[in-house]
Amino acid sequence: VNALIYHTKNNLSSVNDISRPGIVHRLDKDTSGLLVIAKNNLSHIDLARQFKEHSIIRKYYALVWGIPNNQIIKGYIERHRTNRKKMALNKLKNGKYSETSIKIKQSFEICSLIECTLKTGRTHQVRVHMNSINSPLIGDKLYGKNKKNRYGKNIKDFNKFLVIKDFPRHALHAHVIGFTHPKSKKMLKFKSEIPDDMLKLLKFLS
Repeated sequence: VNALIYHTKNNLSSVNDISRPGIVHRLDKDTSGLLVIAKNNLSHIDLARQFKEHSIIRKYYALVWGIPNNQIIKGYIERHRTNRKKMALNKLKNGKYSETSIKIKQSFEICSLIECTLKTGRTHQVRVHMNSINSPLIGDKLYGKNKKNRYGKNIKDFNKFLVIKDFPRHALHAHVIGFTHPKSKKMLKFKSEIPDDMLKLLKFLS
């Protein structure tokens, strides 16, 4: 926020409280990639509406344990009953509906690079969805910690496992975002390439 205030000379929307000027949506701490910022209130309101209506195009790259199938993951996300820092997935219509389409881009046996297309944008959505199919994100300290150790049991992949398990953040990157410009009504799409830390890990795996 401080960097944005300096960059725009404080020319940001005031829809949110003063601690978050211009911030239209959030990324989890440690998630890299694209974020939408509004410079004025009319743009902010219009963009927030697009997020609420799920008309925003959002694609993420993620490095996950194992080799998941290409699929669509659906369910309802609510606050975890015992650990309030976590979210939980259910089919009972408790919480908010969520939907993610996943597609494998590269497979390395012990792990995979996938592209996630978000139909909805719920708190921890990709992390919860991938954990639900037993392919949690590499580096995720909140979800799937008890599932990663099984990938270190194969002697052939053990050296890979030792490097991967110490990745310092959850390997999630907001790769594509697209929306209708609030004023011109033109469809805009932006891309952010895979960051250096994930790229370095991919090169090691290759």
